[in-house]
Amino acid sequence: MSYSITFSTAAARSFRKLPRDIQTRIAPAIDALMQEPRPAGCEKISGIADTYRIRVGNYRILYEIHDRMLIIRVVDVGHRREIYR
Repeated sequence: MSYSITFSTAAARSFRKLPRDIQTRIAPAIDALMQEPRPAGCEKISGIADTYRIRVGNYRILYEIHDRMLIIRVVDVGHRREIYR
């Protein structure tokens, strides 16, 4: 059972703006979500249904899991001090 990954417009824009070396660190973590949408270390975001976050160094990936459709939608990607604003 493999999930597909989609990006919101804001998440795609945020990802493109990151430095290239950070993108190469974050991309494998996003790809790994296809096999395991709730990996060790992920945390559910309180107050928002089906939204989780994973950490990659000082960067965070916020994503929604839609189990019925087998889709993971990346909502936002960014530095930890800016991501929750």
